[in-house]
Amino acid sequence: MGIVNINKLDISYESTKVVDQLDLHIDNGEFLVLLGPSGCGKSTLLNAIGGLIDTSGGSISFDGKDVTWTDPKDRGIGMVFQSYALYPTMSVEKNMSFGLRIAGVDKAIIEKKVQWAAKLLQLEPLLDRKPAALSGGQRQRVAIGRALVRDADIYLFDEPLSNLDAKLRAELRLEIKKLHNTLNSTMIYVTHDQIEALTLADRIAVMKDGIIQQLDTPHNVYNKPSNLFVATFLGSPAMNCVEGELEVKTDSVHFHAGKLSVDVTNYGFTQTIKTGQKITLGVRPEHIEMTSVKDESLNQFSGCIELVEPMGSDSLLWSKLDTGHQLSHRTNSDETTVAGDNVSITIDATKCSLFDSITTERL
Repeated sequence: MGIVNINKLDISYESTKVVDQLDLHIDNGEFLVLLGPSGCGKSTLLNAIGGLIDTSGGSISFDGKDVTWTDPKDRGIGMVFQSYALYPTMSVEKNMSFGLRIAGVDKAIIEKKVQWAAKLLQLEPLLDRKPAALSGGQRQRVAIGRALVRDADIYLFDEPLSNLDAKLRAELRLEIKKLHNTLNSTMIYVTHDQIEALTLADRIAVMKDGIIQQLDTPHNVYNKPSNLFVATFLGSPAMNCVEGELEVKTDSVHFHAGKLSVDVTNYGFTQTIKTGQKITLGVRPEHIEMTSVKDESLNQFSGCIELVEPMGSDSLLWSKLDTGHQLSHRTNSDETTVAGDNVSITIDATKCSLFDSITTERL
């Protein structure tokens, strides 16, 4: 089993509070990603779960057993860090088996576990090599294998792919996903890379200033961000945000920002709204479409393309609308658009996010 419960956790460094009254439940076999900018407390939280730092308050339990003050070696966890931390004079096999040999595990069991992990991570041909003869991706697989041979119920990953190039990151991301599907162990993964978070996680905990801002599935975190911070942190390119106010009528609701007016009647408000309420409208670039059909009933606007950024499968366009607002939107890379072209766009109001400008919370 690998159920993790964190209750009212506080972590402080002198007078600076890094984690503040944090509650978190992680199910057995779940892949949870802690996502956030540098300094948000995600690695500190992971280190507390691993027992590498002391807490200031609250508790951590595994499968109902309080481990808040238990030594790391007695928590039954496997850890993989950003730094490979391999012994340069030892072979791959020796690096992977080092912890088991120190613990006095039987040689036959050690050999069986190393062979199992090596096969799982495609390291069998490399067992006799030393770290200097390995690529960065291979070294990180050795570090993962070293954690796997512990046969743990909970594995902790602290930005394990940050030192790799883009191609290797993509390859190892796939390997870690396959690994989780094979082992079905609980995995807690720290990253600031939203692509890693969205592709790997069962749930994402987005953190800021030691507080979880949203804990949800990748789909919901991306499409229904709980506040403006989450909305703007996730997404590349970032969500378009326009500040304005609401006009609430008996049969319609409109968002107004100067000459920009968007019909948001079918948004699905979950709380009371009123005319004049200060609102920030957020819309992702993929929810803005270019159109050649004029239809005043749609949320349609005219403008001029200022910049085109080719991105391979599609292109990112930056357009200045006649309303004076600049919006980014995507189009197929086969579209022959250049800066200076006139453009007509439609905003999909059903995919928009509306936030209270004062509280920054989602409406």
